[in-house]
Amino acid sequence: MKKLLLTGFEPFLDFTVNPTMRIVEELDGMEIGGYTVIGRIMPVDFGTSGSKLLSFIEEIKPEAVISLGLAAGRFKMTPERIAINFKDGPVDNEGNKPIDEPIREEGEPGYLSALPIRKMVDRLIADNLPAEISNTAGAYLCNNVMYEGLHYAKTQKPEMPSGFIHIPASHELAIQHGKIPSWSHEDLAHGIRICIEVLGEENK
Repeated sequence: MKKLLLTGFEPFLDFTVNPTMRIVEELDGMEIGGYTVIGRIMPVDFGTSGSKLLSFIEEIKPEAVISLGLAAGRFKMTPERIAINFKDGPVDNEGNKPIDEPIREEGEPGYLSALPIRKMVDRLIADNLPAEISNTAGAYLCNNVMYEGLHYAKTQKPEMPSGFIHIPASHELAIQHGKIPSWSHEDLAHGIRICIEVLGEENK
């Protein structure tokens, strides 16, 4: 069976839990959409996150990669359309705070997602889960990981779909923060399963 690398992030900033971490741990080892899901947790570290993702790809040799990130404040599940070649944003978990730094000196200014994001959004909405395509993954660690995965795919393995999906906060996280929209863990995990199923249908 084909393998899908599914990544999430550890907690970061003032978010003491990260729902992507729980989803990845839950789906690890499952068979979804013709893929065996292999889950890995990423560090929130500009210095190592890119190389960590590439090491997972080299180790697992997946046929597809989906990375997940928390977008606290968003109320829809949002597959990302594009990753840009910049590092920027708040301080990471290791104290790094790059400003306008390229991710790859030799890389393209941006890479478009290789996931079937429109079909993912349509299927999520059909299943009564709010969703839309996002046209910005920001310039923080989520964009960094998305860019690294797409750069690898474009330059090393063009047949490997790769991309990124942002998810809303979980209820647990919203209770801590008080004023951010949230979904149940069950709906968040179900939404990601749907996205994997759509990817599997596109890549039989």
